Amino acid sequence: MGRLSRRAFAMAALTTLGTAGDATAAPRGGAAVPPGRRRAAGELRGMWLATVANRDWPSRAGLAPAEQRAELLAHLDTAVRRRLNAVFFQVRPTADALWPSPYEPWSQYLTGTQGKHPGWDPLGTAVKEAHARGLELHAWFNPYRIANHTDPARLVASHPARLHPDWAVPYGGKLYYNPGLPEVRAFVQDAMLDAVRRYRVDGVHFDDYFYPYPVAGQTFDDDAAYAAHGADFPDRASWRRRNIDRLVSETAALIRKVRPAARFGISPFGVWRNAATDPLGSDTRAGVQTYDDLYADTRSWVRERWIDYICPQVYWNIGFAAADYAKLVPWWAAVAKGTGVRLYVGEALYKAGDPAQPAAWQDPVELSRHLTLAKRYPQVRGHVFFSAKEVAADRIGALARVVADHYQQPAKPPR
Repeated sequence: MGRLSRRAFAMAALTTLGTAGDATAAPRGGAAVPPGRRRAAGELRGMWLATVANRDWPSRAGLAPAEQRAELLAHLDTAVRRRLNAVFFQVRPTADALWPSPYEPWSQYLTGTQGKHPGWDPLGTAVKEAHARGLELHAWFNPYRIANHTDPARLVASHPARLHPDWAVPYGGKLYYNPGLPEVRAFVQDAMLDAVRRYRVDGVHFDDYFYPYPVAGQTFDDDAAYAAHGADFPDRASWRRRNIDRLVSETAALIRKVRPAARFGISPFGVWRNAATDPLGSDTRAGVQTYDDLYADTRSWVRERWIDYICPQVYWNIGFAAADYAKLVPWWAAVAKGTGVRLYVGEALYKAGDPAQPAAWQDPVELSRHLTLAKRYPQVRGHVFFSAKEVAADRIGALARVVADHYQQPAKPPR
């Protein structure tokens, strides 16, 4: 974040190719839901609450504990007012913690100083207060990002990346843990599962960062790790994909042991592979494909049933030539069909009303049309909106229109 956010990257990746007020006050009369199908019981209505670079919360580092808590509760109250039922709270944004972790330092986004105790327990408070409001609280982790810079000396002295400098790889202006090291994989699993053991979270959530998004002219230097651990693979890409597969499958097994009621889900970039690359891929022309560029075989994770839900970031409008929402949703529905893995669709609320976005995003009805279209596919069991700041501001009333057209009554998440 802070430079090119994961959501902004979605548009940038595609362009490399040859959108206030109380929801109850919104106008009605959007496109009608097609008749003929009743949705199965339970519908997830979520929002991401991002903490990296103080994107959504806290509004700035260094607020007093009471101010931080008040802002957090305001976000939860907004979710209730918008008739949402789940919050995906980013609790490990950059190899740090929003709870008292024995593995990693307190996040700098709380106090402005990495490792400084903020005077309260944000994750514990979020779980308690979300549940008091009838909201699910999913703990959102970023597995491998260490810092939004490349200087280990800027990390607190006790940081694991300073104690184990061989674990870290600078790339694209950021610092990452090396996914090719088994000891790194074990460590990040321990660090994340600590929160799952301590708190009654409803879910464990990964975003779209595995190996980093490609940066032109730069190489992710994992030569030594590949030499040590890649001998049994035909090429480096296959080895890298297997590293991420193991992270996902092993984490899933650990969650089942530690907190069986918690669901494990991942929110990848919306394109697995283009059909021009692979006949199993989607009818898209994306400049990034998760299988090839992030070494994340998101389709297989669903087909192998390692995860409980998939929430692809389908952050494009209906009719967008390079990645059409109307083509990606049925593709993902077909992937999920018969697996028991739930499909939630990640929605780009942040684009609604942004003058830099295509004309479709200036129409407050665009997002409502997304939900209308998705209702045709029984595999789609809900939607998640990026992100909390936009849920509160609702710049052009796009979410208010969604609520008026689709969320007229409260709903419980699928169980």
